[in-house]
Amino acid sequence: MLRMIQIILIIIVVMIIATVGVLWILSPGTPRPIVDEAGEPLARSISEKTFVDIGGVKQGMFIRSHDTALPVLLYLHGGMPEYFLTKKYPTGLEKIFTIVWWEQRGSGISYNADIATETISVQQMINDVVELTQYLQQRFDKEKIYLMGHSGGTFAGIQAAARNPELYHAYIGIAQMADQLRSEQLAHAYMVKQFSESGNMQLAHKLAAAPIGSYIPDAYLKLRDQAMHRLGIGTTRDMSSVVGGILLPSLLCRDYTLKEKVNMWRGKSRSGVALLWDVMLTTNLMLTVPGVDIPIYFCSGIYDYTVSYELSRAYLAHIKAPVKGFYTFSNSAHSPLFEEPELLQQIIKTDVLQGKNSLADKCISRVD
Repeated sequence: MLRMIQIILIIIVVMIIATVGVLWILSPGTPRPIVDEAGEPLARSISEKTFVDIGGVKQGMFIRSHDTALPVLLYLHGGMPEYFLTKKYPTGLEKIFTIVWWEQRGSGISYNADIATETISVQQMINDVVELTQYLQQRFDKEKIYLMGHSGGTFAGIQAAARNPELYHAYIGIAQMADQLRSEQLAHAYMVKQFSESGNMQLAHKLAAAPIGSYIPDAYLKLRDQAMHRLGIGTTRDMSSVVGGILLPSLLCRDYTLKEKVNMWRGKSRSGVALLWDVMLTTNLMLTVPGVDIPIYFCSGIYDYTVSYELSRAYLAHIKAPVKGFYTFSNSAHSPLFEEPELLQQIIKTDVLQGKNSLADKCISRVD
């Protein structure tokens, strides 16, 4: 019996060493160049990982473009960095923009264990957005840039755009937040109904036992991601689990070192759903940001319950802007830029870059 236990332990140790070895090989930490059909780097392209001091903290980003003369787009991620997902879900945005996949303080390659999460405030995040914007303006010689937020990134993104319209051509909100507490209540009710109707009474009862009132119970948060992905209302319609859909791609992405991959998940474990989650739940952006003095565009998947599609529509109908457009992605859940990239590219080329809204939904509904 002892001999058998020893053999099992040896096998486990060997498997762990082998796994770490494979991950090490798959983690050189250097982005590949953008190449032409002959495999040669495009002359004016850029594909780099770089670090800049922003707000007194070393913060990292990936910058990609087929031509650095293209307009600059600063991308604000949601609950955790999403750059690694572009390997499985190419967005094509680097053909339209010089796109900056910034990994905000406390997350991804900007993770630092010495940063206390309580020091990360809304104002600090907005200050970081502005400071990075100014860096990009100077580096790429642009008077203005474009700003895009996704999910949790839309919370600080739209506030930064509203407070500093002189810095941006336009703001694009992908899965734009509005009233996140109400969004979670709608998601909870939908999931209880769907699991009950499909006969999954165990999950239906667990969710029903964790009702959402004026706050989000921990029991609900433990079920949230699993339940949403089972119903196809989570990150993407085809993503059935966080492990296969997010964890594995993050570990296989060669653009991160092994240490950076570990830190990515350390940062996620510290931040929970999102760095500013508690503030997001107590803020109604319809009241906080009732108007923006630049063109604004909201893009939402009709199956999105992570950030309510209906509430995003209601917010766009409510908000004042010189040009605004809401775009329904009929085959998407929470990530239209990954799920329907061709449609997003069309919207950007036809409307966003032209300051128009010709492709936008013609009718905007409200939610009480």
